[in-house]
Amino acid sequence: MKKRWICLFVENEIGVLDRISGLFSGKSYNLDSLTVGVTEDSTISRMTISLTSDDRTFEQIKKQLGRSVEVIKVVDYTDTPIHMKEILFVKVNHCSDADITELFRISKVFGVAIIDYDSTTVLLECTQTENRNDDLIALLKRKFANRIEIVRGGSVAVEAVSMSER
Repeated sequence: MKKRWICLFVENEIGVLDRISGLFSGKSYNLDSLTVGVTEDSTISRMTISLTSDDRTFEQIKKQLGRSVEVIKVVDYTDTPIHMKEILFVKVNHCSDADITELFRISKVFGVAIIDYDSTTVLLECTQTENRNDDLIALLKRKFANRIEIVRGGSVAVEAVSMSER
């Protein structure tokens, strides 16, 4: 099993997201992340999909997506140098003054923005790679057990401009 990334360019029409996600659920393929947004052409949307699968299943998925009428192009980013980011919000509740000070320190190390806080709650915003966000979550779970709320958005990815490893 391997982490996979697919970029789809699809017609920007009502029901396309439902049909694409239905293709995955109908075949019992599990998505790790799906993010959709309109492109520079308002008639086309770009989907970034991450999933974990074996080679055979992944090839089936790509073929099925390629046969979908609404799909204009399927791009496999799995072995391509890309820039990928995921948005993450973490709310830490029931904070003491020392906790708030520690969260400000953590935010500097991780490059996280503290976008809101009061005397007992801190809201962090992180736009990093999925792995970096995982590291932050693991740290916050250890330090602030049972006091965090996590909201993760889907990942977006774009091919690297240069061919160097990212």
